[in-house]
Amino acid sequence: MQRWTIALIIILATLGPSLVIALVGAASIKALSRNPVAAPKIQMAMLLAFIFAVAIAVLALLILFHVFTNPLPPTR
Repeated sequence: MQRWTIALIIILATLGPSLVIALVGAASIKALSRNPVAAPKIQMAMLLAFIFAVAIAVLALLILFHVFTNPLPPTR
């Protein structure tokens, strides 16, 4: 049961940021096709969004591994 819980949490922790990356990529391509002159500004905003989305995924996975690899001691 615990393995399924871990698998579900890993899927959810990586699904959110990956959807954000996909949406930001699609929006930036659309913006670049409409206004190619603004490419440096659009690319900078896109890279920042990618960095923050990946940071959220990494933090979620680190917290997940920390919680499930260090179980609490049994209580009496």
